[in-house]
Amino acid sequence: MLRRSSYLQTYSSFFFLFFLFFSLRCNNVSLVKANVFIYSGCSQEKYAPTSPFETNLNSFLASVVSFSSQATYNSFAIGNGSSTPPEGTVFGLYQCRGDLKSTDCYSCIEGAATQIGLVCRYSYGASLQLEGCYIHYEHMDFLGKLDTSLRYKKCSKSVNNDVEFFSRRDEVLADLQTVIGFKVSRSGLVQGFAQCLGDLSSGDCSACVANAVSELKSLCGSAAAADVFLAQCYARYWASGYYNELSPDYSSRKDNVGETVAIIVGVIAGVAILIVLLSFCRKAIEY
Repeated sequence: MLRRSSYLQTYSSFFFLFFLFFSLRCNNVSLVKANVFIYSGCSQEKYAPTSPFETNLNSFLASVVSFSSQATYNSFAIGNGSSTPPEGTVFGLYQCRGDLKSTDCYSCIEGAATQIGLVCRYSYGASLQLEGCYIHYEHMDFLGKLDTSLRYKKCSKSVNNDVEFFSRRDEVLADLQTVIGFKVSRSGLVQGFAQCLGDLSSGDCSACVANAVSELKSLCGSAAAADVFLAQCYARYWASGYYNELSPDYSSRKDNVGETVAIIVGVIAGVAILIVLLSFCRKAIEY
């Protein structure tokens, strides 16, 4: 009887660990999507390893991660006050998407801070945009200066001659141009959102998003979903069914498929182990 009780306890523990793993895996999907890579940019000019600039940059990245647990945006100027390489100050900022929770913001920035050092190794200037957050640093002071240059765009397939769609899309895009910071808009089955960097004034923010909306229309035409990222703001819209909770379906399908495959493989492996364990338990009990 004691032997049977022992095996039943092992069996119950296995079930608990299996379902705990599966639950955590599923609940972490949104965080994984927040870390989906969008784009990066690196300056051609490089600093020397172990230089004062590298020390300042490391301090900047550490500050970015630390502050992201408290605020979704912050800017920094770290160094000796000179803006001339290689002794220059590191000017930089980070920002999380406006609807991201503080814990997810921290996790996203933590990942971005690690990636930017790998993607733009020894660069005097770099930017990295993930789905949920953004980091940018330079050796010259760029903070608060309007820059509407195009950094990234993504357009889905076309929506032929759907008059209703275009009407709804234009309503959403018009509404997004009133953004101050971060804004979500919806009209019928069309949704969108826009965000400016925190160092922009309200006037510059509106001007930046107006430029982003103009680029959306000219670059993506009749696309059912589109993203445009400028240097200091971005705007996106989508028709129902083209975006999931955090990531565009058309630009991260590979990531979503990977997520699904990982979960399925985990379930299959768990079931296989469970079958072996049950078989072993049955033989042990009969014995």
